[in-house]
Amino acid sequence: MIRKYKPEDTEVLIIIWRTANAFAHPFLPKAFVERVENDMRTLYLPNAGTWVLENNEITIGFVALIGNEIGGLFLDPAFHRRGFGRSLVDHAFRLKGKLKVEVFEKNATGRRFYDEYGFVETARHLHDASGETVLTLTTG
Repeated sequence: MIRKYKPEDTEVLIIIWRTANAFAHPFLPKAFVERVENDMRTLYLPNAGTWVLENNEITIGFVALIGNEIGGLFLDPAFHRRGFGRSLVDHAFRLKGKLKVEVFEKNATGRRFYDEYGFVETARHLHDASGETVLTLTTG
């Protein structure tokens, strides 16, 4: 089930974010990750169009939309490669149509997911806050 975010979801979503972020982004500097975690709590989750994914009444992931951009897509790694991430992006696509996302070049998990979904690279740039290369991907 996919449902709209509620403030009481924050702590479980932060735990999912921490786990998924460590899995996909082990290359990110600790100080940057700590800053993003704070922003997740205070900015991203409450202000984006955040949708929560539950499986058997257990929260397992979320997608946060800013307009037609996926600002964050995080899924408990125990549920990867089972169609749950696709269901979140399908939901976003139904809501917004053509989608855009930025993904770190070194995020092999995310890049494989978006490639399989059909996103294509349209740009790349240096992400100043992390020092990493970021790819901009869009749906067709």
